[in-house]
Amino acid sequence: MDSGSNSLPSAPDGVKRKVCYFYDPEVGNYYYGQGHPMKPHRIRMTHALLAHYGLLQHMQVHKPFPARDRDLCRFHADDYVAFLRSITPETQQDHLRQLKRFNVGEDCPVFDGLYSFCQTYAGGSVGGAVKLNHDQCDIAVNWAGGLHHAKKCEASGFCYVNDIVLAILELLKQHERVLYVDIDIHHGDGVEEAFYTTDRVMTVSFHKFGDYFPGTGDVRDIGYGKGKYYSLNVPLDDGIDDESYHFLFKPIIGKVMEVFRPGAVVLQCGADSLSGDRLGCFNLSIRGHAECVRYMRSFNVPLLLLGGGGYTIRNVARCWCYETGVALGIEVDDKMPQHEYYEYFGPDYTLHVAPSNMENKNSRHLLEEIQSKLLENLSRLQHAPSVQFQERPPDSDLGEAEEDHDGDETWDPDSDMDVDVERELVPSKVKKEIVEPQLNGLFQDDQRRSREHLRVSDTAVAETCMKALDISSQKADEDNVKVEQNTVNDLTK
Repeated sequence: MDSGSNSLPSAPDGVKRKVCYFYDPEVGNYYYGQGHPMKPHRIRMTHALLAHYGLLQHMQVHKPFPARDRDLCRFHADDYVAFLRSITPETQQDHLRQLKRFNVGEDCPVFDGLYSFCQTYAGGSVGGAVKLNHDQCDIAVNWAGGLHHAKKCEASGFCYVNDIVLAILELLKQHERVLYVDIDIHHGDGVEEAFYTTDRVMTVSFHKFGDYFPGTGDVRDIGYGKGKYYSLNVPLDDGIDDESYHFLFKPIIGKVMEVFRPGAVVLQCGADSLSGDRLGCFNLSIRGHAECVRYMRSFNVPLLLLGGGGYTIRNVARCWCYETGVALGIEVDDKMPQHEYYEYFGPDYTLHVAPSNMENKNSRHLLEEIQSKLLENLSRLQHAPSVQFQERPPDSDLGEAEEDHDGDETWDPDSDMDVDVERELVPSKVKKEIVEPQLNGLFQDDQRRSREHLRVSDTAVAETCMKALDISSQKADEDNVKVEQNTVNDLTK
């Protein structure tokens, strides 16, 4: 198990990193429904930009192997996973009680291919964690992941399965400490809640706070028990700009890296914190948002980059394309190349867009108070927590035993897609989304649906994650590890 923070060779920030990128061509076909702001089509738009900017040839590109039931159940409740697997638009009216119980319906609708969608985005995130654990890349990217609101037993905020928690559990097989950083405009409540009582995962969330979904993330929420001071919340107000954001981000994250010394970092890059987002109210530029990626990259620690929110989809694609370039150490031209979604980006057809002139409600005095409070909390952590060394548990086994895959690494600069696991795609009745319909009031009554943060009282969540964090001493059979098939072993065996 890795006990240090600098597990990659020390190198200047300009040095290129080996990057693994996870993408399934089917992901853009899933459709939440007419008027819903969450559009998986943005992932396809991002991929098209990466292809036409020539960035794919600098990465190893993988099609994620879908997560299985037992993989998802490392965090989620069995009955919740079974529900997600079985529910369909045609049968949902027969399961109204379960829909209410699992918070599926309005913000988190039932749509065709829902479970396959969950398997795909979770498989990509856990697959990235496996690659990092095996030192097969320095940075892993899954823009389809980052769905940080999902809870153990329910959907929330457009999120059904919490791929981030699953990826962190995978990283904890190799690393004593994992840092989670969230720059989505919404508080990363699902991830914080999952690790609220452990000192092996530190969660740091920068988010809008005050009469805003999900209603959690107060600066005073700091963790509990062994996890006290291992949850950091940075509450922000409307209109925060690049300068104000990094007045907080860099000193806080710098201190976190110094004190916590993580063996791996997960960065959720929700793009709804950008200026002009249809659900957001921040004023970050794409360069300002990407500076968070650049800063995390500079620490030279294994890094998993995930997507998240982002509802002005042309800007989401812009942002994640540029941030992929940052991960690679390649500066991407502002002038956009011709491609199949070129018309989305008019009239300027550029990668960057200017922030607005909206008021920044975050005064310097307020920012200084927040920075001082959080740095004070971090000063209470004198040393990184020590974890008794144990044998590393078995790695993720993503395929069935009877499948024959040689696991050969392929780096083909002439191919847009190096498919590691050939699988027959099951036809699904998914709809292709091209236009952005008007927002039909979703999220307007978020506070009504927001629950009190369960924290420690949710003993089921605490017990699940503590069980997963109690790393087994079972010896891994490296010969049987299928690195390319990126999901998790069931630690309850």
